[in-house]
Amino acid sequence: MENILLVVNLVLATILVLLILVQKSEGGALGIGVSQDNFMLSRSAGNFMGKATAVVATLFIICSLALTIISRGELTPTESVLDIIEEKSSDTPSIPENN
Repeated sequence: MENILLVVNLVLATILVLLILVQKSEGGALGIGVSQDNFMLSRSAGNFMGKATAVVATLFIICSLALTIISRGELTPTESVLDIIEEKSSDTPSIPENN
């Protein structure tokens, strides 16, 4: 199951990158962007690409969370650092109060 989710996650990541690269610039970067002539014509294509990007991004996040939850069950419990410190402190000799 984990391998299937990993492959799906890789495919979604690739699709997400391609969708982002295919989109046109909104014109916010250094004044470069779509002119007012093309603004009305490319609006519907922009809406579709934006919605598709949002859907793929949501699926990617859900798949990543599922991978994390599934792989978390396979981890073995480890000792706490505080337990190790307490074990070492019990071995050290105590300082006498009066000389």
